[in-house]
Amino acid sequence: MTPASTRTARSVLAALILLTTLLGGGVARAEEPFRVPEQVTDLSGVLDDGDRAEVEAAVDRLYTDQGLRLWVVLVDDFSGVPYAQWGERTAVASDFGDRDILLAVATVARSYTLNVPQAQTAISNSEISDLEQSSIEPALREEQWAGAATAAATGLAKAVSTTGSGSAGLWVALAVLVLVVVGAIAFGRIRTARRRHAAVEAARTVDGSDPAALAALPADVLDERAREILAETDEAVRASAEELAAATDELGEAGARPFTTALADARRALAEAHELRQRLDDAIPESPEERRRMVERIVTSCAEADRVLDEKVAEFDEIRNLLIDAGARLDALTQRQVEQTARLDGCTATLESLRSRYDASVLAPVADNVALAREQLALADSAIDDGRDAAAQPVGQQGPVVAAVRTAESALTRARTLLDAVDHADEDIVAAVDQLPAAIADAREDVATADRLATHGGEALASARSATVAAIERAERSGATDPLGAMHALVSADAALDDALAAATEAQQRDEHARARLTRDLAAASAQVRAANEFIASRSGAVKVQARTRLAEAERHLQAAQHFAESDAPRALQHAAAALSLSAQASHAAQADVADWEATQRPRHSGGYGGGSTAGGVLTGVLIDSVLRGGFGGGRSYGNRRSGGYGGFGGGPRSFGGSGSSGRIGRSSGGRF
Repeated sequence: MTPASTRTARSVLAALILLTTLLGGGVARAEEPFRVPEQVTDLSGVLDDGDRAEVEAAVDRLYTDQGLRLWVVLVDDFSGVPYAQWGERTAVASDFGDRDILLAVATVARSYTLNVPQAQTAISNSEISDLEQSSIEPALREEQWAGAATAAATGLAKAVSTTGSGSAGLWVALAVLVLVVVGAIAFGRIRTARRRHAAVEAARTVDGSDPAALAALPADVLDERAREILAETDEAVRASAEELAAATDELGEAGARPFTTALADARRALAEAHELRQRLDDAIPESPEERRRMVERIVTSCAEADRVLDEKVAEFDEIRNLLIDAGARLDALTQRQVEQTARLDGCTATLESLRSRYDASVLAPVADNVALAREQLALADSAIDDGRDAAAQPVGQQGPVVAAVRTAESALTRARTLLDAVDHADEDIVAAVDQLPAAIADAREDVATADRLATHGGEALASARSATVAAIERAERSGATDPLGAMHALVSADAALDDALAAATEAQQRDEHARARLTRDLAAASAQVRAANEFIASRSGAVKVQARTRLAEAERHLQAAQHFAESDAPRALQHAAAALSLSAQASHAAQADVADWEATQRPRHSGGYGGGSTAGGVLTGVLIDSVLRGGFGGGRSYGNRRSGGYGGFGGGPRSFGGSGSSGRIGRSSGGRF
């Protein structure tokens, strides 16, 4: 290929790669080096169905056209392992050969590695570097995860393909690709705009007072929603102020005071939101974390202003409607006053009949009801007259109508209740006398149940139990002379006890479930911790500090779970779960350490672990002291921590997967993006 053709081919490659960088990804998760299960492994969840199909198609084309297998792995971060070592260790764990290439991306830690076998001489180091700098890294910086993977597949295929069509054909292809790129850019922008619009629409349904819901929103969507809700709230406060100004003229300052207070509270919350917006928009920069907290506070302040105003909407509307329809409301109240007044004579006769049949102590709850009802009806009559006088005043002076109507309504309601009690007294007294023994028996059963559930009910159950016991004692003491009062006190206390018993029963069920689950979880955690401990103990010469730390923490949590097993099952469950998780992490880390150790031994010794029983002694920790003193490995200084060895045991870092394992030596490149 001539220099001009080479430059042309690279231009075509750049155009192809630009096309693939227009699609995006999402959020991922962290992973230790592991055996890759499939050619497109998205443990981070950043690829949607369309993205995955695009990457799989590119990987399949690379294999069909060039016989190369590209393995694409997306994780959160490389768990503290340098990107090149992560790629090499993953390649070894996956038994990759000379035709396997690994592209691994840490989407949150924002680093990546491209591991290409040395045997692929058709792909030069300069071509790998050019592919990374011109195509893969730009796509990754824009979080175009599918684009980066597709660019890698396309670039690798181009690097190993044979030339032959000549520069003229390349220029034609370049022109066609430029048109495709322009169309793809336009499509990408449209798709991005649609996704953003959908995200903002979804954000409008999020409860602004819910911090967890706000935390789930992307930063750009949250900022746009904050701008929207600030404008909406500002307009709502302005409109409320105008409405309240008109209502104050009708109600007067005293009548409008509840709404004036609510408006003042809303204005304070809105002022805070405006102040935060001003600070975000000024020339002084904030850190991303601080900026997000301020944006979230804008949303919550506006939500608070809306809540304060919304709480008074129904009351405000009712008052305005009352002023508009004052005449009809007063007429209806007059009708109610007449109806209740007509009942006075009949209730007086009923009360006299009751006095001839029951002792005064039995009738004490209703003895004064007729007299009290007469007073309430007189109050209602006076309030209705005041309301009519106020309604006859000019607009702007009718505020007293509201107080008059509400006073009359309250007085009439109390009068009706008093008279109803007289009408029902005979029936209620008979029922109370007949039902009181059964009610006492039921209450005693509930008290006994409360005693059984005392450990699960807490203070609420103890208080309800005491109140019920007092009501039982009162019923037994005064049931004959005051059956209505005794029954009412007993029913009220027993109802509260029923609620406390329901809560205690639910707590008991949760505790029993937790204890049953705790038995299983403790057994599983104990087994997992024991297995991790045995593995590390039998291979301590190769296990580094991370696995040991995880195991120590797992043992601490296991001891805590066993300590709280009897007294606090839910808390013990939490410790058991932590022990199970940490011991599993310890096992994985220890296994990786042993794999690293074995990989460093095999290249030096074709017969296993470098010297038979001696290497086995190092692995199991028997010969750690001799290793630290340089007594193993032909005088080479193992264990010199300044040399970069693994945990002080073994030589410096080497390429993973040497001739003693898979026969594959890789070139690992990559970096931050």
